[in-house]
Amino acid sequence: MKFGKKCLLILAGLLMLIPFSTSFSASKVKIGFLVKMPEESWFQKEWVFAEQAAKDYGFELVKIGTTDGEKVLTAIDNLGAQGAQGFVICTPDVKLGPAIVTKAKANNLKVIAVDDRFIGANGKPMEDVVYLGISARKIGENVGQAIWDEYQRRGWKESETGAIAISFKELETARDRVEGAISTLTKNGFPKRKIYDAPQKTTDVEGGFNAANIVITKNPKIKHWFVFAINDETVTGGVRATEGRGFGPEDVIGVGINGMAAAVTEFQKPEATGFYGSFLLQAKVHGYETSKMMYEWISTGKQPPLDTRTTGTLITRDTYKNILTENGLADLIK
Repeated sequence: MKFGKKCLLILAGLLMLIPFSTSFSASKVKIGFLVKMPEESWFQKEWVFAEQAAKDYGFELVKIGTTDGEKVLTAIDNLGAQGAQGFVICTPDVKLGPAIVTKAKANNLKVIAVDDRFIGANGKPMEDVVYLGISARKIGENVGQAIWDEYQRRGWKESETGAIAISFKELETARDRVEGAISTLTKNGFPKRKIYDAPQKTTDVEGGFNAANIVITKNPKIKHWFVFAINDETVTGGVRATEGRGFGPEDVIGVGINGMAAAVTEFQKPEATGFYGSFLLQAKVHGYETSKMMYEWISTGKQPPLDTRTTGTLITRDTYKNILTENGLADLIK
């Protein structure tokens, strides 16, 4: 019996030397990162920074392109079957929010919405879902101010100037960005009647081109144009439409949002275009921080803030190389 007690004491001592935690170990944590347009540079960069977080914190990252609702729901089921504990998602349709949350709960998965906020059945944002997004209104206001400042520098006559507001009202982020730009322009004194709404069907170059082309056709007396929208691709399309109607870069001020491949392509052309600038968004925060937040939520149980917003930095043909390099995006520069 004495020998048995001695062995138990030794065993107890050894057990005390082993770290004990009720939280998940890093090796057990698996996180999905779902994006709506995996071919776009913005989402590719989010994945790159998410991978960096996975490397830094030792969790497994599963990257999935989910371009429609069916693929989203299938991906969530697959993550559940793989033993994942949570996922970050930029949904292809914000109205999928309730279905995503229901599917996530059925698979015992935590969820963070990134970039675009979920919309509930009542048509309002789902404020009970963790969200990290862009301060869309503020970004839009900054776009408007950048356009106004360049307009003042160029000395255009108000009577000869018009603004093409390429809109996509189905998406809250798009509405906020465009309305923010309009509010800044009008506060600075630009007449609202000279701001022409140009609804687009798709948020890409073609969609921007088609929307802007209609406005230009209807307003043949305008000699100078502002162009703004939800993203760089759409603004690029708008600029192409002005070029097709004979407007040179000296007569167009296009300011986009994202600051990624589409903007860089414009800046690297031998001659300047009407694409004047873009607001570089914080892809590192959206990819790295959301993944880190999810990891810590899983491993410690601490839920992230329900609403986190980021802003942007203006880049132009003259400044983009330095600013991209400072933000860890030097690989975008060819």
